[in-house]
Amino acid sequence: MDRRTFLKTGAGASAGLMAANTAMGRDWTSNAPMRLPDSDVVIVDPRFAGYKAFTYQIERLWTGGKFTEGPVWIGDGHYLLFSDVNADRLLRWSEETGQVTVFRSPANHCNGNIRDRQGRLITCEHGPRRVVRTEYDGSVSVLADKFQGKRFNSPNDIAVHPDGGIWFTDPIYGLSDLPVGAGKAASETKPATYRIDPKSGSVAMVNDDIPMPNGICFSPDFKKLYVVDTGLASPRGVYVFDVVDGIRATNRRLLIDAGKGFFDGIKCDVDGNIWAGAGWVGEGYDGAHCYAPDATLLGKILLPETCANLCFGGVKGNRLFMTATNSLYAVYLETKGAALP
Repeated sequence: MDRRTFLKTGAGASAGLMAANTAMGRDWTSNAPMRLPDSDVVIVDPRFAGYKAFTYQIERLWTGGKFTEGPVWIGDGHYLLFSDVNADRLLRWSEETGQVTVFRSPANHCNGNIRDRQGRLITCEHGPRRVVRTEYDGSVSVLADKFQGKRFNSPNDIAVHPDGGIWFTDPIYGLSDLPVGAGKAASETKPATYRIDPKSGSVAMVNDDIPMPNGICFSPDFKKLYVVDTGLASPRGVYVFDVVDGIRATNRRLLIDAGKGFFDGIKCDVDGNIWAGAGWVGEGYDGAHCYAPDATLLGKILLPETCANLCFGGVKGNRLFMTATNSLYAVYLETKGAALP
């Protein structure tokens, strides 16, 4: 039996007996050693033991934000970009130095970020109510700010299809929340999910029957689209659609019920598992939840704050970065993110 197998076997046998630190109880400001494996990486289903890296612990990489969102890994630069929505800035965490610096400020109260198939940065901006692209020379071009002559509400999160199409959600949060968007402005169109055509630049509505579409991602084979509903009505959670011809989403159904809390950003790993930022409940819930493609809860990464969004990154693509209210967290896993540019 090798060391890794021994660690996993021992941890699996004792998972229900550990009385270890909890995300709310541990001292996140201390440099004191902590017992491994990290008990805040919680195995709910035995399959999750295969994804837990037993010799690593959750790290708080930085704190000091006002509401962090939209992490995206820039592998060729060895850094992570993420939004501090309420502070109106786009931040940069360097893997080489561990430091966080300002990448762009003001940043139009940006939220979701992703890279397109050419590696360019695509960003949702609450303030101007638009989706923009940062070109290689640093200039910013507007990809979409209207649908059928009406302004978007507040583009929130983004996914990119292999054909280059950009899919994004448009809830109303930037209109109803003065600090993060356009202020108390009237909605001109129903919350919906849209697709920007990569050749013509035209915008098409994908779906408008989710009350408050938020997080969005594709399955690894791009045959399914996942969209999070953060509306107040129940059930809310992750909805799944079948992707048709790469341009349409059909057959909507609820896949994962968020229960008493809320999900926000979502990503898939290479095995098709769905990782969701979760929160607004408290201890034992807030953090990142991992679900199998069949909607079985596999495990949780517990944090002391609501986790708004997440992404995979790092040199091997096996580091999960989590933006959680005021802070940026990360943990190594025994899996990799799907669809990294």
